[in-house]
Order: sequence, then structure tokens, then C-alpha cells
Amino acid sequence: MDQPTPQPDPSGSEAQPVVVCARCGTQSPGGAPPTWTCSVENGTREYFCVECARANLRAIEGRLDSSWW
Repeated sequence: MDQPTPQPDPSGSEAQPVVVCARCGTQSPGGAPPTWTCSVENGTREYFCVECARANLRAIEGRLDSSWW
């Protein structure tokens, strides 16, 4: 009863994964920021950083796969 309650380890299963931009490889260690764009292509979820999304905005809005950019 005198033992302290163990605290959860942040590096365990509750830690958010590192998200990588599918275009340029920029990493976001805390998960995808709300400013990043998410796209599902061929059944795979891909994330794009702010710079890549802005540079290819018309292709994204036209729903072109990233292989066309």
C-alpha cells in the first residue's frame, strides 16, 4: 500500500507515431499536425507537409494521385 502508483511510459504504446511527408520526407514526431494534408491513395493513407501541399494545391483539389504531380 505504500508503493507509488506507476506512471505510464510515454514511449510505450500510447506514444504517437512519427509521420513522414510522402513527398519530401519531412518528419513530424508528434503525429500529423492539423496543417498537414491527408490523402488516401490505393488504399494507403499518405500525409503531405504544408509546403508540399501548397505547392501542389491544384493537383490535390483536382483529386489527382501524387504520382501525377
